[in-house]
Amino acid sequence: MIFRLKTVRAKLTALVAFSALVTLTALPVLSWIMHRQLIDEVDNRVPEAVRGFGLELEDDLRDLDTAVRQLSSQAEMRAALRAKDPVAIVTLGKIFHEAYPGLDYLFFDADGKRITAIEVDAPPEKASLIAELAALPADGEFTGMVEHGCETGGAASPAFMVARKIKDAGVVVGCLPLDADYLREAQNKIGVNFAISAPGQATAYGSTPLFPLDAFAAAGPTLGLVDSGAKYWAIQRLEPTPMRGLKGQYAATIALDVTDIQNIVRQNLLVAVAILLLATLLSMILGSRLANIMSRALGKVNVALRKLEKQEYVHVETVTTGDELEDLADGFNTMVDGLKERDKLRNTFGKYMTQTVMEHLMSGKVQLGGESLTVTILFSDIRGFTTISEQMNDAQALVGLLNEYFTEMVTIVMEENGVVDKYIGDAIMAVFGAPVSKKDDAVRAVRAAVRMRRALVDLNVRLAARGIPALRTGIGVHTGEVVAGNIGSEKRMEYTVIGDAVNLASRLESNTKELGVDVLISEDTFKLVEGTCIARPVRQITVKGRAQPVMTYEVQGLVESDSEGGETGRAPPGDGLDGAGLDPSAPQVAT
Repeated sequence: MIFRLKTVRAKLTALVAFSALVTLTALPVLSWIMHRQLIDEVDNRVPEAVRGFGLELEDDLRDLDTAVRQLSSQAEMRAALRAKDPVAIVTLGKIFHEAYPGLDYLFFDADGKRITAIEVDAPPEKASLIAELAALPADGEFTGMVEHGCETGGAASPAFMVARKIKDAGVVVGCLPLDADYLREAQNKIGVNFAISAPGQATAYGSTPLFPLDAFAAAGPTLGLVDSGAKYWAIQRLEPTPMRGLKGQYAATIALDVTDIQNIVRQNLLVAVAILLLATLLSMILGSRLANIMSRALGKVNVALRKLEKQEYVHVETVTTGDELEDLADGFNTMVDGLKERDKLRNTFGKYMTQTVMEHLMSGKVQLGGESLTVTILFSDIRGFTTISEQMNDAQALVGLLNEYFTEMVTIVMEENGVVDKYIGDAIMAVFGAPVSKKDDAVRAVRAAVRMRRALVDLNVRLAARGIPALRTGIGVHTGEVVAGNIGSEKRMEYTVIGDAVNLASRLESNTKELGVDVLISEDTFKLVEGTCIARPVRQITVKGRAQPVMTYEVQGLVESDSEGGETGRAPPGDGLDGAGLDPSAPQVAT
């Protein structure tokens, strides 16, 4: 008969009425449920803390690796190491120390003797005093945990170390100490307490001030709850892969104060007991209330569903019924997050490629492997960028300059329906015709090259006003057959093109400086851009791996209709397209 009731409210009221007689026997079950609620609440907090620690660790290690690699790759640093010049080394090192504070540095000569150190209280006299460095081969590298980092004192904290040995020059070492300052900073960022321990140690090397050391021994690889006096802690020992060294696996134990959750659960338990004692008299009222809660939960899901139909990605308001309705709300919110992520991914793709290409990739038609396509490849590279880098001591300013340049150039590539395949240092590789090919791929590529040259002139005017030297670029364009598709593994793929045509386009760009031109195209491209640009033959060049030489042409401008319906020849004066050292009387070809 209860199943014939037409509303959720009526059915629940009847159910509560029948179950009122056994409610008093549910106290042990209720206590267990409250304990599970405590565990569930803790499970919601601890994984977030673990993820936060992992991200913080990954970010710090990336900074450490970047600093050491950039330091060791500088020609000035190599020369200073060979000259054993501590002043020059410290001068260069201070630049990176300011960019990446909190890191320690050691510098050894080719014989392993210490030249100098930065922010190291007790540096070793020889590299061999640190076991990890003693085993470092020529031109070798080491990345991992070291018991005392860059220090020799026994009281020093463990540290992440990145060391690079430069053949016939010396060794550059960077350390990130996991000392009290680091742990305190990590606590402020993530909101949990930490303790660090070495392999095989039952005690902590160091910890944050509030870490419950009396509960340290109880920590295990899985989440545990520990009562430590007036506090209740969720504690877990982590063994991240980066925290491995020659002596074994170091561990980071995290402790989260969940006393507030425990107090809430206990209060809920007391309230629930009181409610159960009155359940017999209030069963109908409680049933009606439960019916209202479920009705409101369903109403919240329904409201969010209506908004989703209007493409408004909003979450269901908090639903805490503890049953399938809560799962339904959580599942709905997960679905909304997925839809938002899909749109975010679509917007992100839109920054790198055109709408047509993006839809082709997101359709799932491109699988692991590739297909043969005829495309036009454009390479653009800044000439003398190494010199510019050396002149600009501010790394942030240098990155800002590159981003400003890339923004100008990539905008043009995308406006011409090209795809930025990759950035190679200060060079740009763009593809026209993959994954979706068009008849005028070559025309658009050449037009993009000319527009990039004109945009560079405007950019240089702005740079000159800021006292920055003008940028000079060379552009090479070639049309040919490539293999285009997703290349990599099933878990990590990259859409790109490979083949001889790519190599030839790169060689054309590298020959622009030698030939004294700005935009150089191959004969294959030349034949496809008839009637669209002004070009002149340059000469044949020999390309490694090709039996026949390649005829090259310099693009000097676009063929554009004037106000009387005629055509303009060369690009207008001052647009920066004239190659350095060219003879103005050289023959020109309108293609």
